Amino acid sequence: MKYEVPFRIIVTSPLDGVSMKVQMGRNEFLESVATGGELLFEFNVRVDLGGDGPNFLGPFAQGPKDGRFIYVNSGGQAGQENTCWDRRAKLSLVSISKDIVEKALASRSARLETAIHGVGRDGGPVCASVKGLEWRIAAK
Repeated sequence: MKYEVPFRIIVTSPLDGVSMKVQMGRNEFLESVATGGELLFEFNVRVDLGGDGPNFLGPFAQGPKDGRFIYVNSGGQAGQENTCWDRRAKLSLVSISKDIVEKALASRSARLETAIHGVGRDGGPVCASVKGLEWRIAAK
């Protein structure tokens, strides 16, 4: 069975002056909503629960079936001109179990959510595979 699951990505302490967007498909982007020093991305991801684990589908789910992820792009990768930054952060969906998806779907007021720090160890925008990512069920 295929369902639409609401997602939220929170970027805490994003780098001033650097655009950040979630990648849709190959070259489209989802704009963020800025709130009190954070960026919020809210969108739906299709998921097929017919197999052993969830199979995330649609324009936000990047990569192969057994290694899906979401890209948060920054600087040039987010379409920003006149910036020295050109990065993508990879947020793995592999750790999201069928059970947590079913729990999120059971409540009309729930979504899957994670938060990442917007600045990497080198002082630039967060990039590469984000380690220690924790997906949780949160209120809409």
